[in-house]
Amino acid sequence: MTAEIRSINQHKKVIVLGGDGFCGWPTSLHLSKQGYEVIIIDNLSRRNIDNELEVESLTPIQPLGVRIQAWEEVSGQKMKHININLAEDYDRFLQMLLEEKPDAIVHFAEQRSAPYSMKSPRHKRYTVNNNMNATHNVLCAIVESGMDIHLVHLGTMGVYGYGTAGVKIPEGYLDVEVKTESGERVEQQILYPTNPGSVYHMTKSQDQLLFQYYNKNDQLRITDLHQGIVWGTNTHETNLDERLINRFDYDGDYGTVLNRFLMQAALGHPITVHGTGGQTRAFIHIQDTVRCVQLAIENPPAAGDLVMIFNQMTETHRVRDLAEMVAEMTGGEIAYVPNPRKEAAENELHVKNELFLSKGLNPITLNKGLLEEVTEVARKYAHRADHSKIPARSTWTKQQQPGVPENKQPLTEQAVQS
Repeated sequence: MTAEIRSINQHKKVIVLGGDGFCGWPTSLHLSKQGYEVIIIDNLSRRNIDNELEVESLTPIQPLGVRIQAWEEVSGQKMKHININLAEDYDRFLQMLLEEKPDAIVHFAEQRSAPYSMKSPRHKRYTVNNNMNATHNVLCAIVESGMDIHLVHLGTMGVYGYGTAGVKIPEGYLDVEVKTESGERVEQQILYPTNPGSVYHMTKSQDQLLFQYYNKNDQLRITDLHQGIVWGTNTHETNLDERLINRFDYDGDYGTVLNRFLMQAALGHPITVHGTGGQTRAFIHIQDTVRCVQLAIENPPAAGDLVMIFNQMTETHRVRDLAEMVAEMTGGEIAYVPNPRKEAAENELHVKNELFLSKGLNPITLNKGLLEEVTEVARKYAHRADHSKIPARSTWTKQQQPGVPENKQPLTEQAVQS
């Protein structure tokens, strides 16, 4: 990074909501390194979920205060943490905005796991209450503050479901033609239809409508990043000191598919593929995630523009192809187990991602070197793994709930190893 870039950014202030999380923490460090003044708002709910599930990150995560102090020692840059529950503490958040006067807000502060959102009625309700209230409170507070704050939100490609209608998913908007009663053909632009596959994805779909409304009604400047599945663990900044290390979630609720495969292979555990493995998913490396957020901040929509929507992904792969790639690289074995999700066994996924490429993103794609790097992280901390937490046990339908025949259930850890 040049001194010129740091000079441009050093008087800009960014608030990172959910800045202690898997994407939020490396983003906070990256923006700080780029010269932004960074304030983290996080109520540490993800750490509380670790306590609930009785499983920790495979990598050792220091208390947030230790993380922030380590970053100051390594970089000379200060960051501040404010503990606010965004879904409940509206007045505190509004007052903080009035005091800090940020240029931009990056919104990661939502419960991010589809399996966790489907564990039980309580988890479904928590996900809806937390995610939707947090997003709406942020929007209300920006309006009430009277400030021109650019909101950058981390959404998900999952709002579109797990397949396409034979066309590339556009970046947010679909051009349609409507025939009126008089026979006239009228062209319109609508949000690309959502087809959420879980309660979590449903909340992200609802976020889109909230953004569209506040953009139309109050002229808020909003960028919505529909992100693919993140793989990888560390970024340039988190590699600087072990106290800065990023999360590596491997459990059935929070572990993303490629990281889970690499971890399972590193531990000598079967690589568990749900269903046929014919599901096609969009992927992005964590280093590209932080870079995309920076690009979004630095390329805001103009006043009066529609919500700017980016497809934040770099490539698509079938799950079984990833499993075979990992198995070939590590010598691991693949185990096909029942799929707890309600989805097609096979799907195609075609996605447009030209906007980030036009802003200068040079994508990191799956390569052996980076896969080996993640595998080495998994091996280094293998002693911290709880093998009983590896299977995915959240189910999507009543027919898959406890009490139904055994052949309808996801395999247990013992069954996978037998």
